[in-house]
Amino acid sequence: MTDTYTATLDRIVDGQTAVLLLEENGETIEQLDVDVTQLPPEGQHEGAILEITVEASELCKAEYLPDATQSRKESAQERFDRLSTKLSERD
Repeated sequence: MTDTYTATLDRIVDGQTAVLLLEENGETIEQLDVDVTQLPPEGQHEGAILEITVEASELCKAEYLPDATQSRKESAQERFDRLSTKLSERD
């Protein structure tokens, strides 16, 4: 069975193993560990958003989604800014 997911590169362990968090409908459903060299060069960094195809728990294809990665970074920055504002208002 072949499945396609959106995945976030959570971290790289020992410079070799990429830990991908597979998402479905915006929820993390599974973790997949792959050799970082299986990913496109531009998607080999923490926080990268990828579209991946998996067959029998093995990575078949990975494509970097630069627009999704940038959008998620901006969203995280906005949440951080709101939290910072709330915390400084409390002081």
